[in-house]
Amino acid sequence: MLYFSKAKTIAIIAVCLIGLLLALPNAFKHGSLPDWLPQNRITLGLDLQGGSHLLLAVDMPAVIHDRLETMLESVRTNLRKDSLRYTGLAVRDRSVVFTLASADDIETARGALAPLVQPDEPGKPADYGLTFDGLTGRIALADSGVQAWADKAAQQSIEIVRRRIDETGVNEPMIARQGADRILVQLPGVSDPGRIKRLLGQTAKMTFHMVGDRALGDGSVPAGYRLLPSADPARPGEKILVSRKVEVDGSHLTDAKPSFDQQNGQWVVSFSFDGQGARRFADVTKMAVGKPFAIVLDDKVVSAPVIREPITGGRGQISGSFTAASANDLAVLLRAGALPAPLTVVEERTVGPDLGADSIRAGMIAISVGFVLVVAYMGIFYGLFGWFANVALVFNLAITLGALSLMQATLTLPGIAGLLLSLGMAVDANILINERIREEAKKGRGVAASMETGFKRAFATIFDSNITTLIKMAILFSIGVGTIRGFAVTISLGIIVSMFTAITVTRLLMVIWFRRTKPKSLPMANHFRLVPDHTKIAFMRGRLLGLGGSVVLSVASVVLFFHPGLNYGVDFAGGTVMEVRSQNAVDFPALRTDLQSLPIGPVQLQAFGSPNDVLIRLERQEGGDAAQAEVVKQVQGMLERDYAGSEIRRVDSVGASVSAELFQDGMMALGLAAIAMLIYIWFRFEWQFGVGAVVTMLLDVTKTVGFFAITGMQFNLTAIAAILTIMGYSINDKVVVYDRVRENLRLYRTMPLRQLIDKSINETLGRTVGTSLATFLAIIPLAVFGGEALREFALVLLFGVVLATSSSVFIAAPLLLLLGEHRLRPGLSAKALAKTEGETETDDTGEAPTPAR
Repeated sequence: MLYFSKAKTIAIIAVCLIGLLLALPNAFKHGSLPDWLPQNRITLGLDLQGGSHLLLAVDMPAVIHDRLETMLESVRTNLRKDSLRYTGLAVRDRSVVFTLASADDIETARGALAPLVQPDEPGKPADYGLTFDGLTGRIALADSGVQAWADKAAQQSIEIVRRRIDETGVNEPMIARQGADRILVQLPGVSDPGRIKRLLGQTAKMTFHMVGDRALGDGSVPAGYRLLPSADPARPGEKILVSRKVEVDGSHLTDAKPSFDQQNGQWVVSFSFDGQGARRFADVTKMAVGKPFAIVLDDKVVSAPVIREPITGGRGQISGSFTAASANDLAVLLRAGALPAPLTVVEERTVGPDLGADSIRAGMIAISVGFVLVVAYMGIFYGLFGWFANVALVFNLAITLGALSLMQATLTLPGIAGLLLSLGMAVDANILINERIREEAKKGRGVAASMETGFKRAFATIFDSNITTLIKMAILFSIGVGTIRGFAVTISLGIIVSMFTAITVTRLLMVIWFRRTKPKSLPMANHFRLVPDHTKIAFMRGRLLGLGGSVVLSVASVVLFFHPGLNYGVDFAGGTVMEVRSQNAVDFPALRTDLQSLPIGPVQLQAFGSPNDVLIRLERQEGGDAAQAEVVKQVQGMLERDYAGSEIRRVDSVGASVSAELFQDGMMALGLAAIAMLIYIWFRFEWQFGVGAVVTMLLDVTKTVGFFAITGMQFNLTAIAAILTIMGYSINDKVVVYDRVRENLRLYRTMPLRQLIDKSINETLGRTVGTSLATFLAIIPLAVFGGEALREFALVLLFGVVLATSSSVFIAAPLLLLLGEHRLRPGLSAKALAKTEGETETDDTGEAPTPAR
């Protein structure tokens, strides 16, 4: 331990300096550093720099409907080619059905329709299947066809969404597929996503059709035609009879741009076709001179001009009372191409730039204050060794930031909380080491031996506690989304780095100090002690009271879970939360009246921050995700119209489908974490330890849920992250106590388990309280300075730290006694247990006896 080779010393120093160098660009403006220095920096998340997060879902029912409508027209055409009479041709239950006039026509119909149901490629399953039930034919859609269409529609939609967003000039958008039929779009710097949503929400499927003469005498629509609404403001409410046959498809467009018509003084959209489209357009216009020709966009007639002469140049224009902005938006849509199906916004999270700046300021203050508190704590309670730990802590922060910069990771608001929490956890490792060194010194060992043994014996505890946290963070990353994943990554990276800085860097500093000073005693501030040395508290005498009280509190928490229940946030309940800042103090009655006048269902208003801030909560809409998006649009329009100058600082909107999935994933994460902890503790210790730790952890979780129910705090994805963090801290604390019990089981072969557990708790009490206080000091600034977004998260963590610390002593230890009294000490008779009840095998100095051989 006291020997570091020159190569190893250089390597450790190099890692620390490289970490500082990689983190350096984050402290300067982009481009201000010399080119030879690293330029990678951490990217700020949308919640810090402002921007919009949209989760879009491909409307698969619309895809299926369009395919079946196309199949229906093909069936009509093929049957007519063979002069087959039929009735009742329609789309029903994902099938196209029809009834033949004669049984003699069935085989002929099979031959006529066979090309329509053949697979696209040999060896692949067909998308359709043709069957006959008497005279009724049915072309049914196969599941394989639906899956193939969904995959193709999602792939096409991603490319078209990317082209549309690129046309708007948004910097560094992130567009990715999520799941089978969803597209994730993140737009940094876009504080008002309304225009983007309008661009993405339109299918922009443009087709050209002939216009019918008139409807039938009874008002019904003739076969092969349909009535479509007019989108021309000059013809409001009018419906136009349009042929179902597509004469020219918009996929042949090569360009579209807004232009100003000098003759009528209106904005128009000029377009041009490719070669095939130009020829087809010329043929159609030649045959239709003097007839109206409908330009249809997303099942609405944009215009229906009369063709005066053939258009042979492959160019045309669309008129329709456009403004400069609407003409430009339509040109963007046409240039980017048509979506294969409509896209619905199922989740929207928008943060304004001012709120992002406030979040950065609050996060930096919280990190600074937390860092100072932790550094002061270590310096006061552990003297020079504490300052060595503080130096390691600086390098821990630098290397973590450098690694995040190297990965060009995205730092979010929960990520800042993760940085601060990881500092607290890094200090925990140093506290364990210092307490071990102090303990070995009190046994009479020399300085070198104390340092050697302290590091060696603390390593196993540090390793076990960190591994359990990494397991839970991996689970959180696998089920989390967006900012929650950022939290998991930051915590995990901080823990991995702390294994290097807390053990290697701190040890190197101690060795350098030892070689230079040749000390006779440890330089620890022994006059500052949170817990007196050599306590002999008989904790197990109150074991029944501790277990009974814990069960009562957990049962009460379960009752509170059902009634009054949890205040589910928008992540799990669905709905919309909008944070609005007005120019003047919010008039709540007036705003509530205006909102209730809209057809949006129940509305809740909540004071938030300053008198000018308000939270608007809207319940999940019955009409599904599309209705949810429409409600957001209505509220935004009302605020812009009636409350001019108000700023929508944040919008969180989650549809029913997403909220159900998030809740399911959150519950799965908690369950998987519990199972993973049981397996790991069982593997590293014994099954009694694993069961005791996991049962205690679950009791801690139930009490935390009860804390949510009592306080009314929102239960959302951030709450799941907080609970998983508490689970990790709970297990970590149990590992400290259990590791000492395991060690003492080997040292004291005849000591009854009850007495041995008391002894182990008393020996680890100082470090249990110390690590809890260090973590407490790291989290407090989040609650005070972290802003509204992190305050609830921090308060839950503070509650969890107190809960986990107490449960280690009053729940986990009694459970271990209950499970292991006759299994971990099978050789002791009942008489021996009675004889040694309440006795101790250590003298007043607390020195351990020689281990049994």
